[in-house]
This record gives sequence, C-alpha cells and structure tokens, in this order.
Amino acid sequence: MSVTSPQTALRPGPGAVAELASGASPPDRSSLGIATARERTSFVSQVVTLVAVLVPPLGLLSAMGAFWGVGFRSLDLLLFAVFYAGCGLGITVGYHRYFTHKSFQAVWAVKVVLAVLGAMTLQGPVTQWVTDHRKHHARSDQPGDPHSPHLSGEGLTGTVRGLWHAHIGWLFNTKGMERGRAYGRDLYDDRTIRVIDRLYLVWVALSLGLPLLLGFAIAGSWSAGLEAMVWAGLVRIFAFEHATFAVNSICHTFGRRAYEVRDESRNNWVVAALVFGEGWHNNHHAFPKSARHGLARGQLDISWLVIRLLERARLASAVRLPTPAQLERTARISVPA
Repeated sequence: MSVTSPQTALRPGPGAVAELASGASPPDRSSLGIATARERTSFVSQVVTLVAVLVPPLGLLSAMGAFWGVGFRSLDLLLFAVFYAGCGLGITVGYHRYFTHKSFQAVWAVKVVLAVLGAMTLQGPVTQWVTDHRKHHARSDQPGDPHSPHLSGEGLTGTVRGLWHAHIGWLFNTKGMERGRAYGRDLYDDRTIRVIDRLYLVWVALSLGLPLLLGFAIAGSWSAGLEAMVWAGLVRIFAFEHATFAVNSICHTFGRRAYEVRDESRNNWVVAALVFGEGWHNNHHAFPKSARHGLARGQLDISWLVIRLLERARLASAVRLPTPAQLERTARISVPA
C-alpha cells in the first residue's frame, strides 16, 4: 500500500460527502437543497434507458433458447470475461473513483480509456453518471437522493417499493436530473470529457460491435460473431448493469456497517465480488475520496489493485487513502446483516 502523504490524506467521518466540483470545499449537508437541475428525467434518457434495460435481457433469453447447447463456446466465455472486466473497471475505477471522487490523478490516455470503457457499460455518459452519484453522496438516504431505497414508505410494501426504485425504478424517474455544472463543473470545463460525452452513442455501438467483430475474426464466421455479440455484448451488459444496480439497492439495505455514517450504506461481500470492490459501500461512504474501498483484511478490492498497478506504472499519481489515525478516529459500529 502507498504511504498516504498529507496532500492526499482524506477527511473521514460521519456524513462525509463528495465535493460538488473539483476544487470546491465539501458543502454542509444541511445547506444542500432538494431542487434539481431538471424537473424530470428527459424523454430521450428514458428511451435510451428502456433500450439498455430491456434489450440485454432479450439477448439473455435468446442465448438460453436459440444458442444454449448449440452456439455457446469457450470463445464466448472468454470474451464475456474480458469485456465484463474491462468495461466494468471503466465504471468502478473510472466513472466512480477517478471522475466522481478524484481519488487519484491519471495521465490523459488513462482518463480517455476509463471514460470510454465506462460508457461501454451503457450506464450513461460520464457527466450524467458522475453528477447523479455526487448528488447521491450529498443527500444519501435523505430526500433528494436519486436512488435511496429508504424513501418509499413504511412496512413491507415500502421496503419492496424502495428496493425496486433503488435498483431500477430511479432510472426512469430521477436519472440525469443533476446533469449540469452544479455537480459537474470540473467535467464540463474539460474539453476531452465533452467530446467523449458527445460520442456516447459511438461507444454504445462499440460495446456491441467489438464482440461481433472479434468473434468473426477469431472463429472465422459471422454466426460465431453473433454468438460473441450476444454473450460478450448483450448478456455481459445485462449482468454488469444489475451487479452495479445492486450497490444502490442491496448495499443500502443488506450487509454490515463498519463505520458510523449518516446513511444506511453497508458492506456486502457478494456485491463486492461482482463489481470489483464496490460492495464495500459503508467503507466508501465513510471515506468517499479513498481510492481503496476494501479497507479491512480480507476485503478483496480489484479496483484498488488496478489503481495500485497504474500508480506503479506511473500512469496514476496522488492516490488518496485514509491514514491509520483517521481510520482509528472514525467510530466503528457492528450491525448484523
């Protein structure tokens, strides 16, 4: 582990929130309004989300029906794993730890690659993803949180409605409502990010087109290419989308809390395994700017290992970690699953 310098040390503690924009001081939680940049999720966003949510399951059904036992080969599994990991790290290392929380600095080429890989998950342009997530930290599990599972009423009905909203319902109601300079000034001031955002549909096409072309190039037939597109494209998108959605729903409802924070964030090892360390969500809310989420022994954090590798290769710098003193000062509690 890198030794944390005073310049990269974090300010931990209950209720820590993300900065609204690079260079700004973290705001007082009580001063943050509930009003959003938009009155509602845009129609275009709803349509794109509908396609992103519905088309991958159709790919899964087609794979189970038409291809199962006939058109599934080791190449499909290999490409599925490669695209799941590569594009997924674009979200966990890129969209989340780099662009949202500024947990480390990266050279220009790494920034571009992370932004493109994140877009290839079909979870939205980087400006949209980041501003939604910064608002989540600012209002976590309180009115104004885009995807809290705890604001939909009491009892079993409220719990079920809340989990549905946090997992997928918010994509049609509150997604992208903060996409603007209030929570994303640093991104909108970055010409590279503006260009990558404008080309978002290109990255979406690439997410499906690359598996198709690789399947054809390696196996030598378009049928093999179509199989690869289903497994490494549609099925992979479906799997990673729901693994990521589980951070919003499962990790604010089920799991253990190692740190006292002003929300219901929890650590869940199953989700952490699926999304490369993002499931150590209570740790993350206690130290939102930490490049490492798996803070305790045995908490595997693949995203952190990737950041550490980038740092060793001198492609990343100013990696931010909590100091041992900060970890000790932060109150620990034990909440059963």
